[in-house]
Amino acid sequence: MHPKRFRLQAITVWKATLLLFAITAGLSGSCGKKSFRQGEILYANFCSNCHMPDGSGLGGNIPALVGSELVAKQPGAVACAIRYGLAGSPAVNGQAPGQPMPAIPKLSDFEIANIINYINHSWGNDFGYVQIGEVRDALEKCVNEK
Repeated sequence: MHPKRFRLQAITVWKATLLLFAITAGLSGSCGKKSFRQGEILYANFCSNCHMPDGSGLGGNIPALVGSELVAKQPGAVACAIRYGLAGSPAVNGQAPGQPMPAIPKLSDFEIANIINYINHSWGNDFGYVQIGEVRDALEKCVNEK
């Protein structure tokens, strides 16, 4: 075999191996604990001041999101609460919140879905995934009910 051709094949195999390694590393990193990074950032910016960074809430004033039945069973209600706020809030985990939840109307449907999915998979919660279509439908429904 010609030396230049052998060197070209060796470089090509090396590049392919490096590319495969990079793809594998990227995939394994995206499936880890930080797979809801955008939702985590949005939660930190818009929700954690009241619901706390660990989702524990503020006692009788602001409900915890950790193990929340409302979050687990009514993602549409959560989407509506994020977008439009809650004045007469329903009980969460058997506790009626003492403070109304302010609306965050500037968040997009996509951002709301990201926040819900972050909450659904944080602090020991395992509440499944919410699709953006579900969020859109819920937001449309809660607007029509007002």
